[in-house]
This record gives sequence, C-alpha cells and structure tokens, in this order.
Amino acid sequence: MTFRIARFTPRPQSERPARTNPFAKSNPFATTGSRRARGRRWTQEYTIRIAPQRTVLDALLQIKREVDPTLNFRYSCGHGMCGSDAVLINGRPNLLCTATIADCLAASKTMPNAYATPGVVIGTPQVQQSPAFRRTGTATPKTAIPPSASHPDSVSDSTASGFSATDPVGTAGPAELSEATGLIDAAHLTKTTGLIGAPHPTEKSDPAESSAVEIRPLPGFTPLRDLIVDTDAMFEQIRRFKPYLLHDDSSADSNQAAQAKAADTKPSSEYRQTPEELARYELLSTCIACGLCQGACPIYAGGEAFAGPAAMIAAARFINDSRDSHRRERLEAIDQADGIQACQSIRACTRPCPRGIDVGEEMWKLVEAVKE
Repeated sequence: MTFRIARFTPRPQSERPARTNPFAKSNPFATTGSRRARGRRWTQEYTIRIAPQRTVLDALLQIKREVDPTLNFRYSCGHGMCGSDAVLINGRPNLLCTATIADCLAASKTMPNAYATPGVVIGTPQVQQSPAFRRTGTATPKTAIPPSASHPDSVSDSTASGFSATDPVGTAGPAELSEATGLIDAAHLTKTTGLIGAPHPTEKSDPAESSAVEIRPLPGFTPLRDLIVDTDAMFEQIRRFKPYLLHDDSSADSNQAAQAKAADTKPSSEYRQTPEELARYELLSTCIACGLCQGACPIYAGGEAFAGPAAMIAAARFINDSRDSHRRERLEAIDQADGIQACQSIRACTRPCPRGIDVGEEMWKLVEAVKE
C-alpha cells in the first residue's frame, strides 16, 4: 500500500512583531486577519505491507513505528468515540480509526475527490463525474467503474496477500490511477517536494500504484503540524451558544423549586419527559464534535464567516430539549450573520457524520424555527 500524506512543519515564531496587512484575509466576510499558518508544506509517500481490512489509523501507526517517527497525527480512543482523529482521506472527511483501507479505495472509485491535490484533474474525457457536493445518488452505469475492472484485490478477503505496493517512487501511469481513484495524475507527484513533472508517454505503469491512499489535514482548520489541526475555534463557537441546560424554574412546580433553592437543597423530583420529547434531541446528544461536518462544509472557514454545523447542532440539542426554558433566547443567538443565516443548505455536512446525524436536515429545521 502507498500512502500519500500531506506534511507540514510550522515556521519558528519570530521575536519581531508581526506586520499587519488590512487586505490579507482568508475569507471576504472575516473580521480577523489571515488564519493561514506559515511553514513548510510537502507531500510524502510511504509504502508498507498491510492488509486491506486494517484501518487507516493502523497504517499510520505502523508508518510511525517502523518507517518515519517524525510523522504527527492525533488520535485517542481508536474506536470512533472521541472524534480526535478527523482527517481528509481521498478527498472525504473521515475518522482514521473507523475508515478501513478497503473502504477508502472502494469509495474513491465511485465518488470524485473534492479536495484533490493541485495538479490533479478530476475525471476523464470518457468518464465525467459531477461535483462532489452535488452528488446525491449512487453512480449510474455510464459513470460507475466496476470494482473488478479497477482492482479486484481491493475488497476481497481471499486475495489480501496480494494487496501490497512494490513501487515506492510512484512510477504508475494515469490509466491505473484513474481506475482506482477517479483521478488522472496530470503530473508526477514526487516523494518529498510535490513538484510537477509530465510522465513519458511510453512509460510502463505499475498496478500497485492503483492502491494509493491520500491523507490530508481537515480543511477549514488551521494546521499545527502534519495532520494535526487547531480545533480551538470550533470549540469556542460551540461554547458561544451555551451547550448546557438552562432552566429558570418557571414550570408548575416553581414553588417547590424556589423552596429547595432557598433551603440550598436539590428538588425532590426530577424534570419529567415523555418518550417523544426525549426523541427530539436524543440523537443530537450523541455528537462527538469531531469536526467532520465542519470540514465538509464549503462555507466554514475557521469560524470567521460561519460558526459551523457543529456549533449549530450543539445549539439544536438544547433548543429541542423540553427541559430547557430559554428556547427563544437560543434561537435569537443563532439568528446572526455568521450563524444560521450563513447556511446555504448545501447539506454536504450530512454525509461524513460518524454518528448518523442528518446535519443538513437539522440545520433546515433551525431555519424554520427561526422564521417562526
């Protein structure tokens, strides 16, 4: 297997004060300066032997232990519960610990790479695919590439022994790469510099190059080092909408609550809910704030123009909670230019959610609730 990993080393901070440029903004709607981190960027390839049933996190751990200990990435539990290992795998936001190598290669055959490396062309003159954010159904027979035609070993357990790469320098031609990932390598990607070089027409290709996985940091976040990004802006936006229960004891048992508060004791009974009231927010409470929906959103840019789908889901969780008595205030808080008003209903945030939350539908419900 060949892994193309985007590397980043930040530039050491200078002791001189940074010069300000009023025209340098990463987003036209931003109120702050550019959030682009400065440093050295390059793409590095690693070729290892690993079974397709293993996860991408297993592959990175093997690379770090056996090949390159300087590779940096973030992970914690390794079971898809913490959400700390969110990255971009073959152009799609995903978790390292839940994405298997076989699934990544199979998905890259049927869906275009929305975040392809510069210098790579999407599609071929014979096989044109629609943009990633507008694709809503499965591939049609005219555009789909059958798995058997591209790489018969990518999803077969019985042929796992032959699922390895023997070409560490990447000498494959564009035909094999287009079959496996839907990409045509318009230029040869070098091992450490990522320079462009046109392949020779008579150059022989290696089938092993078709089993390449490209890993990049999550878009919309400021990179810190290699695949590690700064998630502080996302959590600041989540805290902005007060992700905790607010109750002012205005219910029928307010007298009991007032007496308990005066006596500095807890109420004698809990706040009751019906199963229907619990179902309104139960699924939203499973959000792990991994940031995949933020990375898939084409509007989110570090919270400058849009607070992001994760912050909206955190707000919706308490807006839909019947025990919370500040629904009106919460709706007013998200009804801002960088809040729900910035959502364009593209619904790209729904696809990568590892918890099964229909983020796009919940955002639309917030729009309807604000209009009311």
